[in-house]
Amino acid sequence: MAAKPIVDGIEKQHADDLNVIRVNVQDEALQPLLETYAFQFTPTFILFDPTGEEILRTVGAINPEVIDKALSSTR
Repeated sequence: MAAKPIVDGIEKQHADDLNVIRVNVQDEALQPLLETYAFQFTPTFILFDPTGEEILRTVGAINPEVIDKALSSTR
């Protein structure tokens, strides 16, 4: 929950470049997704480029500056 305001800010700042999808890891229906992307800890943040390739994964705190740099590298 501590990351929510940070993620909300990143989502607002990059509204034209980024789709944020929040996943409830306790929802059993999502277990195949969690296995596909190897979620082991929460929070886990994964950033994909426009082709669907993972370009950034971070566990725990998320740094908006790191997201800014990763997004600028995909342009």
